[in-house]
Amino acid sequence: MTALSVRNLVCGYPRRRVLSGLSFDLHAGEMLCVLGPNGSGKSTLFRTLLGLLPVLSGEILLDSQPLAALNDKERARRVAYVPQSTQPTFAFSVLDTVLMGRACHLPRFAAPGPADRAAARRALEVMGLSALAERAFTECSGGERQLALCARALAQGSSLLVLDEPTASLDFGNGLRMMTHLRRLAERGYALLLSTHDPEMALRCAHRVLLLHQGSMAGFGEPAALLDADMVFRLYGVRTQRLTLNCKCGEAHVFMPA
Repeated sequence: MTALSVRNLVCGYPRRRVLSGLSFDLHAGEMLCVLGPNGSGKSTLFRTLLGLLPVLSGEILLDSQPLAALNDKERARRVAYVPQSTQPTFAFSVLDTVLMGRACHLPRFAAPGPADRAAARRALEVMGLSALAERAFTECSGGERQLALCARALAQGSSLLVLDEPTASLDFGNGLRMMTHLRRLAERGYALLLSTHDPEMALRCAHRVLLLHQGSMAGFGEPAALLDADMVFRLYGVRTQRLTLNCKCGEAHVFMPA
């Protein structure tokens, strides 16, 4: 099942195009990593896919429905956004933070009901956070907050998750835990679109990669076929060599300075 289809997309701002000629599909059960240097348009692409920026040209389909034809609630029921971990302002509990994901299923000013609370608790369980349900979000570690934001997206009930550099602010251990959870979500049938600056992570975890460079697609396909030393140099301007290591769980790829 195709969760997201992008056809000849041009996105950006009224007086400035940022990306042109993007065409790709994302299917249920897939993880697609978007890579590119700073300023390559990753954030602009995500804002356009979320409906926060108008499409300048081309088409975006969510579950085969045009994005432009969906209202805010319909769009929120199809795609959920997980931002980079942010500093919380109010000491809502983790459960209440996750409950906020149910807003698109409620009438205006309505309070969450038993079904919404059950959905939030299921999402906490999936992300391994049930024990933290009553803890203040402000008292959670960076890794716990990021997992809670993922749980909020799951509670939203969307089959497509868009994640902005989900491991950027996490230490090594929490980054690995986050990617383990995301792989499990893909195995459950979710479609995951995430940005990263880490080619090694994309090689380990992604089913496919979308590479952005100088306002257009530099590549789209399987990570092992695209992410070689030449492509890393094209994207990031550094000379490396890709090494393949054999381990108990299979092959692992690392980039070393050339």
